[in-house]
Amino acid sequence: MALAHPILDSKEIAAARASRTEGVPAWDAIANIEDLREVARKRVPKTFFEYVEAGSYDEITLAANRSALDALELRQKVMVDVSSRVQATTIVGQPVSLPVALAPAGLTGAVYPNGEIRAAQAAGAFGVPFCLSTMSVCSIEDVAAAVAKPFWFQLYLMKDRGFSRSLIERAHAAQCPVLVLTMDLHVEGQRTADVHNGLGIPPRLTLANVVDIAKHPRWAFGMLRSKEYTFGNLRDAIRNSGNLGILSEWVKQQFDPSFDRSDVEWVRKLWPGKLIVKGILDPQDAEIAVATGADAILVSNHGGRQLDGAPSTVEAFPAIRDAVGDRTELLFDSGIRSGLDVLKALALGARACFIGRAYLYGLGARGKEGVCKALSLISEELDTGMALTGVTDVKAVSRDVLVQPDE
Repeated sequence: MALAHPILDSKEIAAARASRTEGVPAWDAIANIEDLREVARKRVPKTFFEYVEAGSYDEITLAANRSALDALELRQKVMVDVSSRVQATTIVGQPVSLPVALAPAGLTGAVYPNGEIRAAQAAGAFGVPFCLSTMSVCSIEDVAAAVAKPFWFQLYLMKDRGFSRSLIERAHAAQCPVLVLTMDLHVEGQRTADVHNGLGIPPRLTLANVVDIAKHPRWAFGMLRSKEYTFGNLRDAIRNSGNLGILSEWVKQQFDPSFDRSDVEWVRKLWPGKLIVKGILDPQDAEIAVATGADAILVSNHGGRQLDGAPSTVEAFPAIRDAVGDRTELLFDSGIRSGLDVLKALALGARACFIGRAYLYGLGARGKEGVCKALSLISEELDTGMALTGVTDVKAVSRDVLVQPDE
């Protein structure tokens, strides 16, 4: 006769067994971002999960982002009093509880119902910035109406400068304090998984996609509560924006390969708040960004989703840091999966890090609660890393936290 578990009841035991059988950890056993990834992989349809996962072409840069971070070694120092540790800092003057911001991500509302709103609410509760993408599902106005704290907005410059101006004005009207201008999507790198999956909102109605959605009823029924079923910020840009074919073609035609520093200067004149220039990997581009009035530079290769074969952010960062010195804040993006990764980026000279996939896994796993879980995990890991490297304040992380930091 089997004995009852002294703590868990029979339903909890059954749930735990089912979780193990599926290869997905129980929620109270989530230990890292990879665990959240596994939960999200089960709950999000393949089309949208692989949209989050995918890099461009052969995914060389995607892999390099992780391998370069993994190769950095932390210098353990234990003869230091680390009984009091501080993670609070500022990003472009805004106080934050953790040196992390939620990066702009297109189609966040397709990962989880009203995903942009849920992520923004989680970020506000945790005390870190959320940045809304131009290519979001929920619009600027949708998010502004649902959150108590201001969020940031990310801008893609379109050929239609009048529409770009209107996006800037809408972000200002929504009291967004920071604009993130993305410079590395003037042409679009191919993500092969998206081509294979027929990515769209909703997904292209192939037999495989219909079967996949049928296997995710929680996601499908949740989407019935979505505020939008298209790119919310673009809804009023063209006629028949509900027609996905027309909308997709409009977007492709609007990416502008002609823009240069004069366009950054144009944005700077229009935008009254803080300006972050994103997608910088080259020291000369960094110099131009500083000269055009950027309050911060986000060193980024778009998460390995644009130029495949471009250097990892770890590789590109030192030359940019040496070129611009302390004339502007430097931020780190692409590949961050843990608090230890954040510590490494700070040691390279970053003020803070943007996370994309790491929070999207949490979102896909359990909405707002999942994003908070992802941020909590990163905070706990950063705290442990600080203690074991002799660091008591994230604002004082120096290069000697790393062994041979620039090699």
